[in-house]
Amino acid sequence: MDAAAPLSSEDLLTTGEAAKILGVSRQHVVDLCDRGLLSFTFAGSRHRRIRRGDVEAFRAGNDRLSRDQQRSLWLGYAVAGKISADPEGARTVARRELDRLESIARGQAKVWLAEWRRLVDGPVLALLDALTDRSLRGRELRQNTPFAGLLSEGERRDVLQSWKAQAGGRSK
Repeated sequence: MDAAAPLSSEDLLTTGEAAKILGVSRQHVVDLCDRGLLSFTFAGSRHRRIRRGDVEAFRAGNDRLSRDQQRSLWLGYAVAGKISADPEGARTVARRELDRLESIARGQAKVWLAEWRRLVDGPVLALLDALTDRSLRGRELRQNTPFAGLLSEGERRDVLQSWKAQAGGRSK
């Protein structure tokens, strides 16, 4: 498409439509726009519109994980292993932590905790998929995990040492 050609309405997405494509919340898309990570235009005075191509490019470019996200993914795999060994015990830990977190959470964290509540109460495979998901959604979920404490301190340390060895020995 010619860069100077005007965009048709089919080429522009609402923040909600972009969120569905990216597998994140609408507010997260707004935050990405506000941080300059996703270009947009306004329709009217307040409604953002995002080019479909920009959303697809953002999604494709976000497959690369930062070091923090890699570390989080390794921990996610370790937690998934613990859940596989004792699904009901792990769910009990998560529900207790969700109760605690939901009482103090604000803003976007509440959205992710509600998603975790749905996952914890749903099929185990969906829960395992969420913990090991490399998408933006998976990254956001792992940042708001209710499974802190499921791994012992020794298990957590072992996972992080293993990750550091695989990541080339660099640590943060």
